[in-house]
Amino acid sequence: MSQNPESQDSDSELKRVAIEGNLPLKAVGIENLKEANPYFMPPHRYLHPWFARRPTPASRLAILASILPPEVDANTLLDWMQIKPRDEIDVDIEEYVAEKKRTEDDRDGNLEDHYGYPRPYTRTPTTDEKAEMHELLREHWDGELPTVLDPTAGGGVIPFESLRYGLPTAANELNPVPTVMLKVLLEYAPSVGSLQSELNQWADRIDELASEELEPYFPSDGERQTPSHYACTYAVDCPECGCDIPITKKWWLQKQSSSKGVAARPSVSNDGTEIEYEVVRLPDDVEKSEYNPQDGPHTRSGAECLNCGIVMESDTIQDRIRNYEFEYEIYGVKYEKSSGGTAWRAPIPEDNEAQSKAADRIEADFELSSLLDVPRYIGDEDRAGPYGVTKWRDAFTPRQLVTQYEYLQAYKQCQAEIFEQYSKQKAEGILAVLALVAGKTVDRNVRFAPLDISNGLLGNSLGGKHFTLQWSFVENNPSAGNQSYQDTVDRVRDSYEEIADYLRDEDAENVHVSQRDAADLSFESDSIQAIVIDPPYYDSIIYSEMSDMSYVWLKEYLQDIYPDIFSDDLTDKSQEAVANVAEYEEVASDSKSKSELAAEDYENKMAEIFQELYRVLEPGGVMTVMFTHKESSAWDTLTKSLIRSGFTITSTHPITSEMPQRTDTRGGGSADSTLLLTGRKPHDSKTESEAVPTLWSDVRAETREVAKEAARDLLDAGLSLTKTDVIISAFGPTLQVYADAYPVVDDQDNEIPPRRALEEAREAVTRVLVEEYLEGERLDDLDDITEWYILSWLVHESDTFHYDDGHQLGLGIGVDIDDIKRSTKIWGKKRGDIQLKTHEDRVQDITLPPEERSNRTPVDPEALSYTIALDAVHAAMHVYEKQGEDVAIDWLKERNFDTDAGFKATLKALLQVLPQRSSEWEAARDLALGRTHDALGLEFTPTDFTDVSEDRAEQTELGDHA
Repeated sequence: MSQNPESQDSDSELKRVAIEGNLPLKAVGIENLKEANPYFMPPHRYLHPWFARRPTPASRLAILASILPPEVDANTLLDWMQIKPRDEIDVDIEEYVAEKKRTEDDRDGNLEDHYGYPRPYTRTPTTDEKAEMHELLREHWDGELPTVLDPTAGGGVIPFESLRYGLPTAANELNPVPTVMLKVLLEYAPSVGSLQSELNQWADRIDELASEELEPYFPSDGERQTPSHYACTYAVDCPECGCDIPITKKWWLQKQSSSKGVAARPSVSNDGTEIEYEVVRLPDDVEKSEYNPQDGPHTRSGAECLNCGIVMESDTIQDRIRNYEFEYEIYGVKYEKSSGGTAWRAPIPEDNEAQSKAADRIEADFELSSLLDVPRYIGDEDRAGPYGVTKWRDAFTPRQLVTQYEYLQAYKQCQAEIFEQYSKQKAEGILAVLALVAGKTVDRNVRFAPLDISNGLLGNSLGGKHFTLQWSFVENNPSAGNQSYQDTVDRVRDSYEEIADYLRDEDAENVHVSQRDAADLSFESDSIQAIVIDPPYYDSIIYSEMSDMSYVWLKEYLQDIYPDIFSDDLTDKSQEAVANVAEYEEVASDSKSKSELAAEDYENKMAEIFQELYRVLEPGGVMTVMFTHKESSAWDTLTKSLIRSGFTITSTHPITSEMPQRTDTRGGGSADSTLLLTGRKPHDSKTESEAVPTLWSDVRAETREVAKEAARDLLDAGLSLTKTDVIISAFGPTLQVYADAYPVVDDQDNEIPPRRALEEAREAVTRVLVEEYLEGERLDDLDDITEWYILSWLVHESDTFHYDDGHQLGLGIGVDIDDIKRSTKIWGKKRGDIQLKTHEDRVQDITLPPEERSNRTPVDPEALSYTIALDAVHAAMHVYEKQGEDVAIDWLKERNFDTDAGFKATLKALLQVLPQRSSEWEAARDLALGRTHDALGLEFTPTDFTDVSEDRAEQTELGDHA
């Protein structure tokens, strides 16, 4: 996936750069995955929560390859990226890294010992390496070092790595929260340097002041048994007997296994009005057969009263909580033991009294009563607004609010002294880092943060893509325990110190940080040489909405220091370049849905951003887009925006960038690989009106061929890409073809959008995957519905996947999946995703009389013929399971399935694509074994495929099949 020579020839004055040639993608992909270890991550990830940060190796590759000349070979590039063995001299580094990856499971010692070098993020290039690199860059860029701009910098990985290479660096960000991180990362760390002693001194002072004020709200039970945090839920009055109904789903406090751990055991008080608790240890105190902590009173349908057994429905619970007709219920207390360590105990009256004391304090204190009295932005996925959490103060229990407030007050008491003792730059650095500490503590001390029963600690609230009211949450005491304020200080301080150690004083002169709309930058036209951008991901994360919780607190801490950054009540939703359907809730209509309006807005905003980037980029400049998204609609928008802004797409490269099933984008549009898509600003650009249209019929054939070739190259390369990633990676070369031919029109002169090319690419690559992974089957001889079902399993290796993936796959083979959903029940919706249905979901129960069978299952097992081959196989599975082998054989022969090629091909394909050891695969296996195997005259058995198939509970890597 190197550059398109024809595109290069069209502007001979463009000097090629390394990214327009071959890159060491496999070695960099391996390093990306190594960096994904949560125990050894780059320090900037621990400064403050943020979303979708790119790995260091991928970012370094994008930066260096976008500015270095093409004669820099792979070994030199990897060497400068700090991917190199210590003791090996004459070695092909990429092959060396690949071999180390292959033998990783057999290693002795840690990964650093095995690979022979530390993780790249821990190594900054040496002075000599930078000097050699800078000399090359000055020769290539007419005597000057190129400036690298990231216009949507987010957590700052790209500009930080650019700065580490001594390059002039510019970072822009619209959102105030990451802007503060950027200032710490890029301004204070190089200019101020180490702050270890200062941070220790003032953090100790803040903790001391706040801890003293918080003592009444975290009472001890005996000497030195200070609560570190309370496990809480909600309790509502039973309408039948008046007893409290706790709204928790489980009673575990700290779970070690399915039958071992610490739990709260409830019992009804003697007067039948309250729930009392004891803490038990399973199995020492009680057998799980006697008491199962998994069985909390709250289920999806409602909550059961432990006294009278009545079930309060979910809608009623929601009404009660929304109207504040509930109490905060403590059912477990973790405390510091006098001998050291922590343990759990049951709540005592003093714990509840302290909770009431916090509520009374808020009522009596004017500042507290008005703190965070700011309306929340209720987004499309918000799951707290319906429960009455409409202001940001509502997101906190009284004790949580008082706790955070006392640390804020302590910080403010120290602020004036800090400014008196240090220079303005140093004082701002100290206060900014301490404010980030506060932002991190909020993430785990809010009603959105769950109790993490795996370790009995605080979960985080920003791990998902929405705010959800947790049924089991934690009131944390930052002055005690193992998730204290000081623990957070240690993590943030150590991260800052490591960051500062990676930079030098002179780096402070090379950086420019701005906070503004990326469509309205402050740079002069034609002034930037290279842009590396990781743009917002369509609708995957609504950054502004998710950052509001941090913003409202950081504003309390920093608005005096950064009045321009924290001038608004909430973060900017109107200018953010995301497809935010919540912005169009009130203006949507039958003619245009809110999703369509949001998509249009995203497209317009991205077009404005790319037009602005085109303006600031000098002629001949380079822009590399790091794009990680599954939805073809997002690619469609990206491509149109790039092309219409004037960029010429010159190269695309797929690279493994993420571990599958990341928390922050799980179930969303983010893929597991990143595509590096590079565009150039020509010296002499043609206007859109001057371009000669190309017929779609000509482009279509080339699109399919290029996509197939890209897929085959990836399969042969052994890169760690899933099958979905192979499809996404083929989008790059496909878009190059489309961009070279732009504008593309049909024979009626109607413009063909990029998504049509992507649909063709998806279908073409799927055919390559069929050839690679399905033994000798021609699926296109089957009916379209059966083909779609089998291909969906093949590509996604899971029964659940993104709707757009399934929809686009259907379009490629002529199936509108929305049209078949109701009639076939072949798929259903699960949280907005597609979930494939099994034979158990689709076939009527043959053991019941016809009049008693469910009309919601479309497949009649007594039918004599089927138009959909999958229906026939599903019906056969059902008959075999319900009535046994003998009846199944008669059933199969009566319908002539022993001579039906479509039936046999479908059964064979299902055995290859279904997850082995799943009940569905076992049902297909039973049909293909024994006497039914002989009755059907099958030329295969399930064992033919077990050696090459994997357990597909999750997507496997292509390298596993090589």
